[in-house]
Amino acid sequence: MFSRFRLWMTSPRALWGGGLSLVLVGVVLAAGFVGSFSVFAEYTNRLEFCVSCHEMANGPYAEYKKSIHYSNRTGIRAECKDCHVPQEFGPKLVAKVVAAKDVYHHLIGTIDTPEKFEANRLSMAQRVWARLEETESRECKTCHDFKAMNLNEQGRRAKAKHPKAMDDSKHCINCHKGIVHELPKGYDPNG
Repeated sequence: MFSRFRLWMTSPRALWGGGLSLVLVGVVLAAGFVGSFSVFAEYTNRLEFCVSCHEMANGPYAEYKKSIHYSNRTGIRAECKDCHVPQEFGPKLVAKVVAAKDVYHHLIGTIDTPEKFEANRLSMAQRVWARLEETESRECKTCHDFKAMNLNEQGRRAKAKHPKAMDDSKHCINCHKGIVHELPKGYDPNG
């Protein structure tokens, strides 16, 4: 057995054939992983999956249904995945791995009642806000772009604030916490 391995390691023909085989196996495995992950991500990105836990259906989903992201004059609806899941493969993979802790906490009962959910809401919101800060509101910018905004069509306050935000290199989450979901108890906008 060892002599075959040594021959494989020293023979250029065997090494080329063996190396090519290893590369081919690697490509097939990588393609299988990417394909499997893509199917998994599509399934778990569905609104029905997101609100299948009662703590989401009774809390954040109910709040979302009252927001402009759910119902508006243009008929464009942003769903959970649009705000919480990046579109690019690498960041999406990271987001799904991080989101597994939410499923874990649902299963072990950390957030399985409205009271427990509310007790943890501020820390959960702060994690989402920190990610949006880190990515400069990447998911928001999929739909909202300063350059595409018609300031003349905006309300008085937005018309005044958006140009300053552009000049100060601010992004969505700097000013728009609590747009879709209620601000958690204990949130301090100055802290």
